[in-house]
Amino acid sequence: MAALAASLVCSAAALAAPPVFVLNSLDANVSILDPVTYAEIKRVPTGKEPHHIYLSPDRKSLLVANALSDSITLMDPNTGDIQRTITGISDPYHLRFSPDMKWFVTAANRLDHIDIYQWTPAAVGFDLKLVKRVPAPKTPSHIAIDSKSKTTYISLQDSDQVMAIDLATQTPKWTIPVGKTPADILVTPDDKVLLLALTGDSYVEAYDITVSPAKLITRIKTAAGAHAFRGQGDGKHLFVSNRTANSISRIDMQALKVVDTFPVPGGPDCMDVLADGKTLLVTSRWAGKLSVINLADKSIKRYPVGKSPHGVWTLNHAPTL
Repeated sequence: MAALAASLVCSAAALAAPPVFVLNSLDANVSILDPVTYAEIKRVPTGKEPHHIYLSPDRKSLLVANALSDSITLMDPNTGDIQRTITGISDPYHLRFSPDMKWFVTAANRLDHIDIYQWTPAAVGFDLKLVKRVPAPKTPSHIAIDSKSKTTYISLQDSDQVMAIDLATQTPKWTIPVGKTPADILVTPDDKVLLLALTGDSYVEAYDITVSPAKLITRIKTAAGAHAFRGQGDGKHLFVSNRTANSISRIDMQALKVVDTFPVPGGPDCMDVLADGKTLLVTSRWAGKLSVINLADKSIKRYPVGKSPHGVWTLNHAPTL
């Protein structure tokens, strides 16, 4: 009876909370997980190589970027049901909306260009119209946009560079050399500092973007394979996954230094933080697992998902910074 009662409590809580989404890049689908037990509820087919996931500005659609299918799948963030699929989007490896909701930017990782779209709401989801295709050096990877929706920054993974593009004119502002194999990129809330994770090294680089071109401030020692960012949600701290070192570093964004480290096996990649600020969700890319970390005691529980899990997201999350 006690076990049945506990099961009913979990089921009721799951119904009240939105699910957890994990993109299985090599399975071409999304695992929809129970937010209490992390058991897989269902798998939803998308397109080939879904890598990153992102919420639309109106919070009505969750975007799954299917890089090899040249498409974006729109899903209901509360249920995981597919709303529609937008086709003809060239190699959408990474994607971002500008805060003013005017621009939508994608990085074509294998085709070496940046696409800038205008978006308009539709009866179901939204529509995209290509405004400008900007040629880029080799392997554009991750995208960041400043809070004023003026500039988008793109890491160029196999060129060891970062590019800045003016959104109003859709023209490059500058391109600078950076460290080895830059991946995730983030603008601090005050629009003064650009943070860059170096997957080919053991550092996060910090750049002053109040000047043009940007100027290196410091290199923050993290661990091997620094790759993806997720703000803790307190406005002060930033997590970076160290994919090769099997760890996550917590960075003080004001002091620009590492203040804590969390061991995470299996090639930690993308992350999300639950709304209570106590739990970190991490895809363990090489292990086919979702790692759930208790931030207070650093304990980890791991749950099976699909092959090469990449993006992870839930509507029940803390602020992104």
